[in-house]
Amino acid sequence: MPIVESNDVTESNEVIEEAVTSNDTAPAAAASTPAVLVLEDGRIFRGSSYGATGTALGEAVFATGMTGYQETITDPSYARQLVVQTAPHIGNTGVNKDDAESRRIWVAGYIVRDAARRPSNWRSERSLDDELVEQGIVGIQGVDTRAITRHLREHKTMRAGIFSGDAVRATDKELVDTVLASAPMEGSRLAEEVSVDEAYTVEPKDWGWDGEPRFSIAAIDLGIKRMTPIRFAERGVRVHVLPATATLADVQALHPDGFFMSNGPGDPATADNQVKLLRSVLDEKIPYFGICFGNQILGRALGFGTYKLRYGHRGINQPVMDRRTGKVEITSQNHGFAVDAPLDGATQAPEERFGRVEVSHVSLNDDVVEGLSCLDIPAFSVQYHPEAASGPHDAAYLFDRFIQLMADTSSKTTTDTKTATESKTEDKK
Repeated sequence: MPIVESNDVTESNEVIEEAVTSNDTAPAAAASTPAVLVLEDGRIFRGSSYGATGTALGEAVFATGMTGYQETITDPSYARQLVVQTAPHIGNTGVNKDDAESRRIWVAGYIVRDAARRPSNWRSERSLDDELVEQGIVGIQGVDTRAITRHLREHKTMRAGIFSGDAVRATDKELVDTVLASAPMEGSRLAEEVSVDEAYTVEPKDWGWDGEPRFSIAAIDLGIKRMTPIRFAERGVRVHVLPATATLADVQALHPDGFFMSNGPGDPATADNQVKLLRSVLDEKIPYFGICFGNQILGRALGFGTYKLRYGHRGINQPVMDRRTGKVEITSQNHGFAVDAPLDGATQAPEERFGRVEVSHVSLNDDVVEGLSCLDIPAFSVQYHPEAASGPHDAAYLFDRFIQLMADTSSKTTTDTKTATESKTEDKK
């Protein structure tokens, strides 16, 4: 298998390599330590170590956000992925405890062009480099991230490895063989690995809501981001967050007004347990809202298939059309799989007991399904992230739409119960 050096990627790359590998543009602790990024097709990019030294294996993907790198690396949906930041300058604002989207960094490895020598921001508590070292995240800096991104767009996301320290002493062939021996993302079941072990509750009163909760929901943590339950709590919704292994009995014990499934990593084709749970919830007519992985699980629960995208959607600038309103939303996304459902008009769900369904949102870049809306049961989902902690917030209305769905369902249930009671009274007469 041929090994292509990074300085063959573009005609001007010789100048770029000289600039970005300079010690003047990198944290001093790692600037002199060689590192390599190796793709499964044999492409090699050479730079220097960033964060911890060692070996990191995973799927190489690129994220296009100009800001929000801390939210990116702490998003559990990036588990077992090597993230390429397309924005050239990373680490400028440092990191802090408030912007983390989960309890730890989840990216398997981190790939940047120009790492900040020191952070400069009033909210910064430490450098990104220090955080990567403390959490053992192997990274590489000083590589042409534009060339890497273009390569992944042209050839698809693929397995890769970052090697530094003693690991970089292996031959190119040995490094490629190591990458090829790693697990692909297809067939990977990861939600249970990133989920919480024990349930917890997020209360509205802790997030500015004055008064009693309007509703309560059961939320399955498949890799949930911290801001998601907060967005509900801000609107007066009590959120019971349950592990990915939760059962229908666990959900019913809470007597929730609604049911939610979060974002998360891995192949949705492996989520049989969650699909079974959601079908049971839909049979109970409990209102449902799903985000990202939760959208794919709804698709599977309705009987549709899922498939892997060529290079996925990752970043905070993805355009989506809301077909109900005709409005275009700029959205935050992080997914490598999508639902395979008919794009135009309402269609009967393959699982016929759930009635009709339509694609409610669609990507304006590539016509990928970005949302599903059930017409005969109270359920809908979107493929993107309306909580959008690092922005944008165009899709925040979806939380309000779910609250309205719960209110409408509750009202209908009350009316149906009243009608049934009156009917029995008349029969007795």
